[in-house]
Amino acid sequence: MLSEFDLIKQYFVRDRPGRAVLGIGDDCALLAPAPGMQLAVSSDMLVEGRHFFAGADPFALGHKCLAVNLSDLAAMGAAPLGFTLALALPAAERAWLDGFSRGLFALADAHGCELVGGDTTRGPLTVCITIFGELAPGRALRRDAARAGDDVWISGTLGDARLALAGYLDEVALAPADLALAAPRMHVPTPRVALGRLLADEGLAHAALDISDGLAGDIGHILAASRVGAILDVDALPAGPALARQPQALRRRFTAAGGDDYELCFTAPADRRAAILAAGERCGVAVTRVGAITAAPGLRWVDGAGAALALAVRGWDHFGGA
Repeated sequence: MLSEFDLIKQYFVRDRPGRAVLGIGDDCALLAPAPGMQLAVSSDMLVEGRHFFAGADPFALGHKCLAVNLSDLAAMGAAPLGFTLALALPAAERAWLDGFSRGLFALADAHGCELVGGDTTRGPLTVCITIFGELAPGRALRRDAARAGDDVWISGTLGDARLALAGYLDEVALAPADLALAAPRMHVPTPRVALGRLLADEGLAHAALDISDGLAGDIGHILAASRVGAILDVDALPAGPALARQPQALRRRFTAAGGDDYELCFTAPADRRAAILAAGERCGVAVTRVGAITAAPGLRWVDGAGAALALAVRGWDHFGGA
């Protein structure tokens, strides 16, 4: 049987040197950001039965647990430094730990992000990661920086993660091929770190966040913090390839308020359009202009022809539901 410290040593301690001054093995890790840089810090918790299904593939789960944290850094325009992992496990199963740690470190290595500490305990399967990044002072893409007249942009595509969930829960009749196409967006999201860093480093965007609980709810955080409003074209929202095959009403609902997308929503001056499209090409991710920030408060929806829509959608709330 694995002890707590055997578990950590076998599956989570690595021999390769990292950027931490002191990593796993002491009471605290020591991180040293580059001179003149600021730390960006974020935490996310994923709980079995709430954020992922019981019996979820451990490799994919390891990826997703870190991906959602990297997505927070991306939304601020920060470069990853390191992360801590707090892990509650019902049992120390070697096969599960092997898959989980491989998925975790595959994504960590792709972004140069080092595991520097954490904790393990017995309990219901729960994963909590705290991630650390760095960025230059004054470059952070904050939620309170949107300005009237800004364009609203979305990276990648929306809605396929929600479509996959609907298929698993039998909320919609989904062809097996469509479920197979949509499922990776739910299980192994892609954090847009390179795009976020480029938007921040080159001063292309004003405000940003990552879309985790659905665009309709998440953009409200920017609007409230910046004391502005927005008009969004629901038919301009980029649907994922599986969702694009579905009826219009479902496309609109899941792109506008699907959740679990982990794409970036950001605002930028209208004169930066060409530069933003070029930034997307450099990062290998599509970017789509979907609306505009207004001085008048509130979120308003229009269709592709510009006609006002009474779209009854809202984001996910962990205590209030969708």
